[in-house]
Amino acid sequence: MKKLYPDAKAALDGLLKNDLLIASGGFGLCGIPERLLDAVRDSGVTGLTFVSNNAGIDNEGIGKLLRTKQVKKMISSYVGENKEFERQYLSGELEVEFCPQGTLAERMRAGGAGIPGFYTKTGVGTQVAEGKEVKVFDGEEYILERGIFADLSLVKAWKADESGNVVFRKTARNFNVPAATCGKVCVVEVEEVVPVGSLDPDAIHLPGVYVQRMIVGAPYDKKIEFRTVRERESA
Repeated sequence: MKKLYPDAKAALDGLLKNDLLIASGGFGLCGIPERLLDAVRDSGVTGLTFVSNNAGIDNEGIGKLLRTKQVKKMISSYVGENKEFERQYLSGELEVEFCPQGTLAERMRAGGAGIPGFYTKTGVGTQVAEGKEVKVFDGEEYILERGIFADLSLVKAWKADESGNVVFRKTARNFNVPAATCGKVCVVEVEEVVPVGSLDPDAIHLPGVYVQRMIVGAPYDKKIEFRTVRERESA
Protein backbone atom coordinates (compact mmCIF):
# COMPACT_ATOMS: atom_id res chain seq x y z
CA MET A 1 0.00 0.00 0.00
CA LYS A 2 1.36 3.39 -0.97
CA LYS A 3 1.53 5.59 2.12
CA LEU A 4 3.24 8.73 0.83
CA TYR A 5 0.93 11.57 -0.24
CA PRO A 6 1.92 14.79 -2.05
CA ASP A 7 0.76 17.20 0.66
CA ALA A 8 -1.22 17.51 3.88
CA LYS A 9 -4.53 18.24 2.16
CA ALA A 10 -4.25 15.08 0.08
CA ALA A 11 -3.20 13.00 3.09
CA LEU A 12 -6.28 14.07 5.04
CA ASP A 13 -8.69 13.66 2.15
CA GLY A 14 -11.67 11.58 3.25
CA LEU A 15 -10.61 11.55 6.90
CA LEU A 16 -11.95 14.87 8.16
CA LYS A 17 -15.46 15.60 9.35
CA ASN A 18 -17.07 17.58 12.15
CA ASP A 19 -16.88 16.39 15.77
CA LEU A 20 -13.77 14.22 15.43
CA LEU A 21 -11.57 13.22 18.35
CA ILE A 22 -8.00 13.94 17.20
CA ALA A 23 -4.81 12.94 19.02
CA SER A 24 -2.02 15.35 18.19
CA GLY A 25 1.63 14.88 19.07
CA GLY A 26 4.03 17.54 20.27
CA PHE A 27 5.07 19.39 23.38
CA GLY A 28 4.89 23.16 23.21
CA LEU A 29 6.18 23.84 19.69
CA CYS A 30 8.49 20.81 19.68
CA GLY A 31 7.40 17.99 17.42
CA ILE A 32 4.01 19.42 16.45
CA PRO A 33 2.42 18.30 13.14
CA GLU A 34 2.13 21.86 11.87
CA ARG A 35 1.47 21.09 8.19
CA LEU A 36 -1.33 18.68 9.08
CA LEU A 37 -2.84 21.08 11.61
CA ASP A 38 -2.85 23.81 8.97
CA ALA A 39 -4.71 21.46 6.63
CA VAL A 40 -7.28 20.68 9.32
CA ARG A 41 -7.82 24.40 9.83
CA ASP A 42 -8.16 25.04 6.11
CA SER A 43 -10.71 22.23 5.75
CA GLY A 44 -13.20 24.17 7.87
CA VAL A 45 -14.33 21.21 10.01
CA THR A 46 -15.72 22.18 13.41
CA GLY A 47 -16.66 20.71 16.78
CA LEU A 48 -13.27 19.05 17.17
CA THR A 49 -11.92 17.53 20.35
CA PHE A 50 -8.12 17.54 20.55
CA VAL A 51 -6.06 15.32 22.80
CA SER A 52 -2.69 17.02 23.13
CA ASN A 53 -0.26 17.92 25.90
CA ASN A 54 -1.06 21.56 25.19
CA ALA A 55 -2.41 23.75 22.42
CA GLY A 56 0.82 25.27 21.15
CA ILE A 57 0.84 29.04 21.47
CA ASP A 58 -1.33 31.76 20.00
CA ASN A 59 -1.38 31.35 16.22
CA GLU A 60 0.87 28.29 16.24
CA GLY A 61 -0.09 24.63 16.34
CA ILE A 62 -3.57 23.90 17.67
CA GLY A 63 -3.67 27.57 18.65
CA LYS A 64 -4.52 28.32 15.03
CA LEU A 65 -7.65 26.20 15.27
CA LEU A 66 -8.65 27.87 18.52
CA ARG A 67 -8.51 31.22 16.73
CA THR A 68 -10.93 29.96 14.09
CA LYS A 69 -13.27 28.43 16.73
CA GLN A 70 -12.97 24.92 15.26
CA VAL A 71 -12.15 23.27 18.60
CA LYS A 72 -14.93 22.58 21.11
CA LYS A 73 -12.87 20.64 23.67
CA MET A 74 -9.25 20.16 24.71
CA ILE A 75 -7.95 17.20 26.70
CA SER A 76 -4.63 18.58 27.90
CA SER A 77 -2.16 18.80 30.75
CA TYR A 78 -0.87 22.35 30.23
CA VAL A 79 -2.38 25.55 28.87
CA GLY A 80 -0.09 28.30 30.11
CA GLU A 81 1.39 29.51 26.81
CA ASN A 82 -1.83 30.24 24.98
CA LYS A 83 -3.82 33.37 25.84
CA GLU A 84 -6.66 32.51 23.46
CA PHE A 85 -6.96 29.09 25.09
CA GLU A 86 -7.20 30.81 28.47
CA ARG A 87 -9.73 33.36 27.23
CA GLN A 88 -12.02 30.78 25.65
CA TYR A 89 -11.88 28.52 28.71
CA LEU A 90 -12.64 31.31 31.19
CA SER A 91 -15.48 32.62 29.05
CA GLY A 92 -17.07 29.18 28.71
CA GLU A 93 -16.48 28.94 24.97
CA LEU A 94 -14.12 25.96 25.26
CA GLU A 95 -14.54 22.78 27.27
CA VAL A 96 -11.30 21.62 28.90
CA GLU A 97 -10.49 18.30 30.50
CA PHE A 98 -7.28 18.72 32.49
CA CYS A 99 -5.21 15.59 32.82
CA PRO A 100 -1.85 15.10 34.59
CA GLN A 101 0.92 14.85 32.02
CA GLY A 102 2.01 11.30 32.76
CA THR A 103 -1.58 10.14 32.99
CA LEU A 104 -2.36 11.73 29.61
CA ALA A 105 0.56 9.93 27.96
CA GLU A 106 -0.53 6.65 29.55
CA ARG A 107 -4.15 7.13 28.50
CA MET A 108 -3.03 7.43 24.89
CA ARG A 109 -0.60 4.52 25.23
CA ALA A 110 -3.37 2.41 26.76
CA GLY A 111 -5.70 3.22 23.88
CA GLY A 112 -3.04 2.16 21.41
CA ALA A 113 -2.61 -1.12 23.28
CA GLY A 114 -6.35 -1.79 23.38
CA ILE A 115 -6.56 -1.22 27.14
CA PRO A 116 -9.84 0.47 28.11
CA GLY A 117 -8.69 1.73 31.50
CA PHE A 118 -6.09 1.61 34.25
CA TYR A 119 -5.69 2.64 37.89
CA THR A 120 -3.27 5.32 39.06
CA LYS A 121 -2.50 7.17 42.30
CA THR A 122 -1.95 10.41 40.39
CA GLY A 123 -4.80 12.79 41.15
CA VAL A 124 -6.18 10.96 44.19
CA GLY A 125 -7.77 13.47 46.57
CA THR A 126 -7.81 16.27 43.99
CA GLN A 127 -10.27 17.65 41.46
CA VAL A 128 -8.77 15.23 38.93
CA ALA A 129 -10.46 12.37 40.84
CA GLU A 130 -13.95 13.89 40.84
CA GLY A 131 -16.51 11.56 39.28
CA LYS A 132 -14.00 8.74 38.78
CA GLU A 133 -14.08 5.26 40.26
CA VAL A 134 -11.79 4.78 43.26
CA LYS A 135 -10.33 1.39 44.12
CA VAL A 136 -8.12 0.35 47.02
CA PHE A 137 -5.03 -1.75 46.41
CA ASP A 138 -2.92 -2.78 49.42
CA GLY A 139 -4.52 -0.08 51.50
CA GLU A 140 -3.86 2.71 48.98
CA GLU A 141 -6.48 4.52 46.89
CA TYR A 142 -6.22 4.60 43.10
CA ILE A 143 -8.47 6.24 40.52
CA LEU A 144 -9.64 4.74 37.27
CA GLU A 145 -8.51 6.54 34.12
CA ARG A 146 -9.90 5.65 30.70
CA GLY A 147 -7.77 4.83 27.70
CA ILE A 148 -8.06 7.24 24.78
CA PHE A 149 -9.25 5.89 21.44
CA ALA A 150 -9.02 8.67 18.87
CA ASP A 151 -10.62 8.89 15.44
CA LEU A 152 -7.45 10.34 13.93
CA SER A 153 -3.82 10.73 14.97
CA LEU A 154 -1.60 13.54 13.66
CA VAL A 155 2.12 13.35 14.42
CA LYS A 156 5.44 14.88 13.39
CA ALA A 157 8.60 12.81 12.89
CA TRP A 158 12.13 13.19 11.62
CA LYS A 159 12.54 10.35 9.13
CA ALA A 160 10.46 7.54 7.74
CA ASP A 161 11.04 4.84 5.18
CA GLU A 162 8.59 4.17 2.37
CA SER A 163 6.80 1.52 4.47
CA GLY A 164 6.05 4.05 7.22
CA ASN A 165 8.62 2.98 9.79
CA VAL A 166 9.30 6.18 11.72
CA VAL A 167 12.17 7.75 13.67
CA PHE A 168 11.69 10.80 15.89
CA ARG A 169 14.53 13.20 16.65
CA LYS A 170 15.49 13.65 20.29
CA THR A 171 12.86 15.44 22.41
CA ALA A 172 10.45 15.70 19.45
CA ARG A 173 9.63 12.08 20.29
CA ASN A 174 7.63 13.37 23.34
CA PHE A 175 3.89 12.64 22.95
CA ASN A 176 4.12 11.64 19.30
CA VAL A 177 4.45 7.89 19.82
CA PRO A 178 1.45 7.39 22.13
CA ALA A 179 -0.59 9.84 20.05
CA ALA A 180 0.23 7.88 16.90
CA THR A 181 -0.81 4.52 18.30
CA CYS A 182 -4.19 5.49 19.81
CA GLY A 183 -5.89 6.62 16.59
CA LYS A 184 -7.94 4.58 14.14
CA VAL A 185 -5.95 6.27 11.35
CA CYS A 186 -2.48 7.77 11.79
CA VAL A 187 -1.07 10.44 9.48
CA VAL A 188 2.58 11.39 9.90
CA GLU A 189 4.48 14.36 8.54
CA VAL A 190 8.22 13.87 8.27
CA GLU A 191 11.28 15.83 7.26
CA GLU A 192 12.63 13.10 5.02
CA VAL A 193 11.52 9.80 3.47
CA VAL A 194 14.23 7.21 2.77
CA PRO A 195 14.16 3.84 0.97
CA VAL A 196 13.09 0.72 2.83
CA GLY A 197 16.10 -0.81 4.54
CA SER A 198 17.88 2.51 5.06
CA LEU A 199 16.89 2.79 8.73
CA ASP A 200 18.44 0.70 11.48
CA PRO A 201 15.63 -1.61 12.67
CA ASP A 202 16.75 -1.12 16.26
CA ALA A 203 16.31 2.65 15.89
CA ILE A 204 12.65 2.56 14.80
CA HIS A 205 10.43 4.37 17.29
CA LEU A 206 7.09 3.78 15.54
CA PRO A 207 6.62 0.68 13.36
CA GLY A 208 4.97 1.18 9.99
CA VAL A 209 1.99 -0.98 10.99
CA TYR A 210 0.69 2.04 12.91
CA VAL A 211 1.07 4.47 10.00
CA GLN A 212 -1.51 4.71 7.21
CA ARG A 213 -0.48 7.96 5.48
CA MET A 214 2.59 10.21 5.32
CA ILE A 215 3.74 13.50 3.87
CA VAL A 216 7.06 15.29 3.64
CA GLY A 217 6.55 18.62 5.38
CA ALA A 218 10.06 20.07 5.12
CA PRO A 219 11.45 22.67 5.20
CA TYR A 220 10.53 23.79 8.71
CA ASP A 221 11.34 26.94 10.65
CA LYS A 222 12.54 26.47 14.20
CA LYS A 223 9.95 28.34 16.25
CA ILE A 224 10.68 29.47 19.80
CA GLU A 225 7.93 29.85 22.39
CA PHE A 226 9.79 32.40 24.49
CA ARG A 227 13.00 34.09 23.55
CA THR A 228 14.78 35.04 26.77
CA VAL A 229 18.03 36.95 26.68
CA ARG A 230 20.10 38.65 29.32
CA GLU A 231 21.66 42.02 29.05
CA ARG A 232 25.21 41.99 27.84
CA GLU A 233 27.67 42.62 30.63
CA SER A 234 29.75 45.69 30.21
CA ALA A 235 33.38 45.03 29.31
